[in-house]
Amino acid sequence: MVEGTPAHSHPDLLCTWVGHLTATKGLIAGIGMIILPIGVVYMAVLFAKPKLGLLTIFVLNFLVLGLGRYVPMTWGLLIDGLLFMIYLVLFFKAFKIKVPWNKARSQMTLLAAVWMGYALFQVVNPEAVSFMAWLYAMRGLALYQFMIVPLLFILYNKPKDLKMFLVIWGIMSFLGTMKGFQQFAFGLDPFEQEWLDNGGALTHLLFGKLRIFSFFSDAGQFGASQGHAGVVFGILAIFTRSTRFRVFCLLVCLAGLYGMMISGTRGAIAVPAAGGIMFLILRRNIPILIAGILLGIGVFVFFKYTTLLQSNYEIRRMRTAFDPNDASLQVRLDNQRKLKTYLASRPFGGGIGSTGSWGERFTPNTYLANAETDSWYVIIWTNTGIVGLCLHLFILFFILITGAYNVMFKIQDSWLRGQIAALVCGMFGIMVASYGNGVFGQFPTCILMYTGMVFMFIAPGMDKAIMEREAQREEQELSEQALK
Repeated sequence: MVEGTPAHSHPDLLCTWVGHLTATKGLIAGIGMIILPIGVVYMAVLFAKPKLGLLTIFVLNFLVLGLGRYVPMTWGLLIDGLLFMIYLVLFFKAFKIKVPWNKARSQMTLLAAVWMGYALFQVVNPEAVSFMAWLYAMRGLALYQFMIVPLLFILYNKPKDLKMFLVIWGIMSFLGTMKGFQQFAFGLDPFEQEWLDNGGALTHLLFGKLRIFSFFSDAGQFGASQGHAGVVFGILAIFTRSTRFRVFCLLVCLAGLYGMMISGTRGAIAVPAAGGIMFLILRRNIPILIAGILLGIGVFVFFKYTTLLQSNYEIRRMRTAFDPNDASLQVRLDNQRKLKTYLASRPFGGGIGSTGSWGERFTPNTYLANAETDSWYVIIWTNTGIVGLCLHLFILFFILITGAYNVMFKIQDSWLRGQIAALVCGMFGIMVASYGNGVFGQFPTCILMYTGMVFMFIAPGMDKAIMEREAQREEQELSEQALK
């Protein structure tokens, strides 16, 4: 430091420079300069501990779409960048240590590769109009699964990793409901209100009532995601041996179900309904199965054949999901009939990115860009054709059945069995709910689903290790008793 220069002058100069940069280049540039030093430190730690990248993704995938309301940029690219950086770290680490790539040798990895291969094939689909639409849309459709699945097998494959994943999920889900409650009870902040004014109100203000979206992309994703958490953590609360963790799981479960209710998303009720049915199947317990069926019938009768609590908007909104003559359902079915006619001669679909926001952005004058695709399966159908839809459904059901089989017949440790059962039930709930909304391929659901799928496949190996440790412990105790 130059003699006579005040000690605080350098920080002041830095603040002045950042302020000038923000004023001249915009908010993003200013924020970039502030977080640059943090980013440098983060990258150094990431190269030492690549697992940190996955933990960061587990947190960020809840926030990236909502952040766009505050700082307009493509935040989802952060996920792409982190996945790429983790592979880069592993590539360089391979020069010094042996990276266990062989751990990724699994049916799950093969399925992800097959689906990615089909997505790559779509580049030459004669119906596809825009390469840029394909480039953006295939990320959520196939790329994230293809990239994250091997990393999970290699870096995130121990019981403590599963526990950490569930804790992060529970915390972020609980915070999501707290943010949703703030919107429900106290209203929107200025940035959220601006998002509503710029088009969000078309889908999120119904009959003067706000559909709560929290820090998620929209109310549909918020409702389904919170229902997902309600199912998973409700089941975890049944199986956990820790009183403290049971309290945590119950709080997350109740908060999730409450968040689902205030979202105003009717289709989200399919998540706990389908998840509950799957749980009864996995239990293979006749009395519990009968009790569950009776409870399900009671819920169905309450919503479809009574008007109890009809004055409550959330209940009234959910009740319309049980009305086969609902106007929005009839519009959806009519759209699907039109798409069936259009796609009859297009077995490979109209090309990835031909529908939704990417279609509107890159090919706005095409038929599919202006078609309504509320369902995840309709999105797959229109983008990849009946061939792609059949392949996608085969992959999903193969994974689901594998997970269910492991729970019912292979996993012996009760706590591990409970964790995987929760993931299987949550997956089935999201699969059913995705018929009404495109929630499967959006953040945070897609990352949660892919992570859960990997643990379904590695669970038998984890169980074997647990059983071996338990046998060694019992043998050691017997040896000690014999010595005494």
